[in-house]
Amino acid sequence: MRTTLDLPEALIEEAMALTHISTKTDLIKTALQNLIQRERVKNLKQYFGKVDLDIDLDALRQR
Repeated sequence: MRTTLDLPEALIEEAMALTHISTKTDLIKTALQNLIQRERVKNLKQYFGKVDLDIDLDALRQR
């Protein structure tokens, strides 16, 4: 999909230098993948301590 974006050139250059990604397209793809992954992890953290797995650790250790 083609999209026109107005991005700060300094931001793009710094990101490309830090990541060693050579094309702007690959840089944007990587950035979006990282953003999606970070948001998914953040959403998973909402469930911390709320899911009861009903696991007996002593029984698992005896196996």
